[in-house]
Amino acid sequence: MERAILNLTQEELAEKVGVSRQSIYSIEKNKVVPSTILALKLSAVFHKDVNSFSSLMKEISK
Repeated sequence: MERAILNLTQEELAEKVGVSRQSIYSIEKNKVVPSTILALKLSAVFHKDVNSFSSLMKEISK
């Protein structure tokens, strides 16, 4: 949802944070939890506090 708000494709987001598009897909599908470093990078892209981003990831994975 956050990615859609910024009108970013998975590929564009992946480039911004330095991972593969498949990694973004896996995170979005709750197959993997991002590392701390990746969570920090994602929170910067989305202009969200890393704690709120982490909370969002916990909610998604329930």
